Amino acid sequence: MADLGSIFKAYDVRGVIPDTFNADIARAVGSAFAQVVGGPAVVVSHDMRPSSPELARAFADGVLSRGVDVVFAGLGSTDLLYYGSGSLDLPGAMFTASHNPAEYNGIKMCRAGAAPISAETGLDEIRELAERNLTDPEASDGGRGPRGTLTEQDLLSGYADYLRDLVDLSGSRPLKVVVDAGNGMGGHTVPAVLEQGLPLEVVPLYFELDGTFPNHPANPLDPDNLVDLQAKVRQSGADIGLAFDGDADRCFVIDERGEPVSPSAVTALVAAEELKREPGGTVIHNLITSAAVPEIVAERGGKPVRTRVGHSYIKATMAETGAIFGGEHSAHYYFRDFWKADTGMLAAMHVLRVLGADDRPLSEITEEYSRYAASGEINSKVADAPGRMAAVRARFADRDGVTVDELDGLSVSLPGGAWFNLRASNTEPLLRLNVEAPDDTAVASLRDEVLAIVRS
Repeated sequence: MADLGSIFKAYDVRGVIPDTFNADIARAVGSAFAQVVGGPAVVVSHDMRPSSPELARAFADGVLSRGVDVVFAGLGSTDLLYYGSGSLDLPGAMFTASHNPAEYNGIKMCRAGAAPISAETGLDEIRELAERNLTDPEASDGGRGPRGTLTEQDLLSGYADYLRDLVDLSGSRPLKVVVDAGNGMGGHTVPAVLEQGLPLEVVPLYFELDGTFPNHPANPLDPDNLVDLQAKVRQSGADIGLAFDGDADRCFVIDERGEPVSPSAVTALVAAEELKREPGGTVIHNLITSAAVPEIVAERGGKPVRTRVGHSYIKATMAETGAIFGGEHSAHYYFRDFWKADTGMLAAMHVLRVLGADDRPLSEITEEYSRYAASGEINSKVADAPGRMAAVRARFADRDGVTVDELDGLSVSLPGGAWFNLRASNTEPLLRLNVEAPDDTAVASLRDEVLAIVRS
């Protein structure tokens, strides 16, 4: 039997083209997805990577072989796929490798209404069936029964209208907005959402769709990939800069000085706005977001709830709690009004609305949401991740006043307000470290101590 364990991650599929992921695998996964999820149809979209159209069509063929129809949306961002799944009430599949290099591709899947699928809620079953489908071609084609029907449908205008109904920017003061799409799907979605009759002057950077990423990787989490945007904001005198990742489901914010606004500060800002609309609401934050987020949510009368890292966990917790909003350190933002799914575009629109209604520059507006110093995410390649994490735990666990939990990786809180989290990546062979403390000196000291153990 074929083994797809290397490309099936905790909540998506990710592999190298064509070594570990190809059209045959996509077709087998499509057939398995239709078997597990069912439904009258599946909506399918893809990003701009050279391999994406072929993979998406192969997946659609696998779905059709099971007698299930396909709504083929073509080019789209991941949050556009979630819009399609939510508005059509259909399961969905998005072909993208997000911020990964050009040689990668993958699939983000969801149930009807953009409900998440993880290893615990169906992804493992899809993998097992796909492995059988690859071994037995006759099983993969559904026993040659009646095939489904494929219909092509452009979802972009509906997606744009839906977001603009949620956040009205028509009354904003005039704003100059530099947007770095990184040659990813933001170049497709931003014009439809932000350039249609709004008082916004959009200055585009790298809007040309090119899955080889000729200018820089479409990963705004890496500060090196924000340099061009920061320079353009300063040079053009813009009010704000926005950077999207490859599939445009994440958005990073740059203030008028060209300085990054932390995703935690954006989470706190958007949470405060949502709590004005629904006082007392629940707001989800993952365990790596700044301690300022639950503090501000509680101060504004909301209920903060802490959860693991990862969209499937955030979405599941939102469903359990009825949360109005959720945010992660990685610039994923989740909205109850968007089927509890993540959309960087909607978060950006909330920030634009706040900025457009205030005469102050963005740096002053966000200052109240930034209370602590942070390291940002630091990645380390190690040969023995469990062993290195155990060594770190042993170093800190017995110290006075230290608390340790393992909700997701290793979280250690120290006296005086400093804390760190060390966890294995769900999509790459890395240990990820995040450190927060009251000031930069304390962050550097704790960071260096932990990294010395991790990298020894």
